[in-house]
Amino acid sequence: MTTTVTTEKTTGQPEERFDFKGMIEPVWCPGCGDFALLNAIRSALRQMPEVERQNTIVISGIGCSGRVAAYLGVYGFHGVHGRALPTALGVKEANPSLNVLVMGGDGDGFSIGGGHIPHAARRNPNMTYIVFDNEIYGLTKGQVSPTSPKGLAGKSTPEWPALEEPLNPLAMLIAYNVSFVARVYAGSPKTTTQIVKEAIAHPGFAVVQAMSPCTTFYNTYKLWAKQVRTLPEDYDPTDRMAAFARALDTETMWLGIFYREERPTYEEMIAQQAARLRGDEELSDDERLRRLIDSFV
Repeated sequence: MTTTVTTEKTTGQPEERFDFKGMIEPVWCPGCGDFALLNAIRSALRQMPEVERQNTIVISGIGCSGRVAAYLGVYGFHGVHGRALPTALGVKEANPSLNVLVMGGDGDGFSIGGGHIPHAARRNPNMTYIVFDNEIYGLTKGQVSPTSPKGLAGKSTPEWPALEEPLNPLAMLIAYNVSFVARVYAGSPKTTTQIVKEAIAHPGFAVVQAMSPCTTFYNTYKLWAKQVRTLPEDYDPTDRMAAFARALDTETMWLGIFYREERPTYEEMIAQQAARLRGDEELSDDERLRRLIDSFV
């Protein structure tokens, strides 16, 4: 049975609101950072009355975070490895009224799926991508991932530490000109909730790097607790060069909104182009409807 929470209407009368808890319980390892991230996402959705369960869909890739749609109790599509973004883009353009959330891990998003991010940035679709980053391949038992630090020896390859430099996702996202770039940490749930709300509300492509320790294969709770800092209050997220500077500071794990820019969304541009080609740019909605009806007579 679905549970609900009580909210107040503008009339003062209570109403039932879905609490974004699905009927399936998470099966993550004890202590996994994904639990905290899931609860923060739930809290964000509860606090956004404009986001309704029936108009929300989660597109996920392969990884420990792949079943988040079922845990949130919303529509979901669990796709193939690395293809969450193009799938989500198709869903959004087929039905622009949907709230489209994309979720996956650092391997899914920054390795096999990494090539889709710059093209999503170019289009600027109005959807939110939350990358659960534990710097390890957890579901496949501990191989190093694109964000694993150099020298890390995963449990599945103890004699073969990583020789590669890790990717810097934030710097990449800012370079791609993603219109909303942020980082959160599972150990800071209130900050995570607020930033997820802002990401979902942002009109355009929003990407949130969500740092989530893996207690089984790469437990980083103690390490990251020493590194996390919140961006200063006077930090300007519209300054792209300042965003680069913070992203390149890898000694500190800065949390917050690194970069934000409002520009036309892909859906708006498609609608404008379609109206221009139809020749009805200046027409009211009623006139468009009348012409559509007349075309069938």
